[in-house]
Amino acid sequence: MRKLKHVNRRLTDDDRARHARIIAASLLEIPPKSSARRKPAPAGIPTRIREAREARGLTWYALAKLAGIPNQSTIRDIEQGKDVRFSNLEAVANALGLSVELVDQVA
Repeated sequence: MRKLKHVNRRLTDDDRARHARIIAASLLEIPPKSSARRKPAPAGIPTRIREAREARGLTWYALAKLAGIPNQSTIRDIEQGKDVRFSNLEAVANALGLSVELVDQVA
């Protein structure tokens, strides 16, 4: 069998318009999942960690590697407000350029 040669060419304006129509039609037929279904994260530390991670364009996996945590599910647990080890929370905060600080309770 003869191997086909791949030819790269620049898209024309007609090609771009055709691609845009195809994409628009496919989005009408199969719409993307709504982000409204997403359960809101608890306020405070979980939200701040998620915002900092997303602002840096990191995935759970990438942040876990950066923080030296072997399991990316720990990042998910932090962002969902579940109980995690303080050392893991501190490592994640440090990897994001944040710090965890203990303060006196307000009476």
